[in-house]
Amino acid sequence: MSMDMDKLMQQVGQMQEQMQQAQTELEHETVESSAGGGMVSVTANGAGEIKQITIDPKAIDPDDPELLADMVLAAVNEAIRSARSLQESKLGGLAGGALGGLGLPGLGQ
Repeated sequence: MSMDMDKLMQQVGQMQEQMQQAQTELEHETVESSAGGGMVSVTANGAGEIKQITIDPKAIDPDDPELLADMVLAAVNEAIRSARSLQESKLGGLAGGALGGLGLPGLGQ
């Protein structure tokens, strides 16, 4: 039984290393989204942190600040969704595959 436990612990350690490496990679990858026909663009990293917001001066209408706020909100939300999708593509398969590979009932299924 101890050999199985040793193997399990080794697999868990490998999985932790792979997860850490994937998370580090995500911090260096970026996604970009835009709203208002590109008048507002947002860049986020794969960790979900907003790194840059760019606003075209034409988008600034002093008589309609709500429109600008809506465009910023839409672009930020889309950037966050894109970052989550990137996270799932990097980490989702890793976690499911690694946990399923441990042979533990109910994990990775």
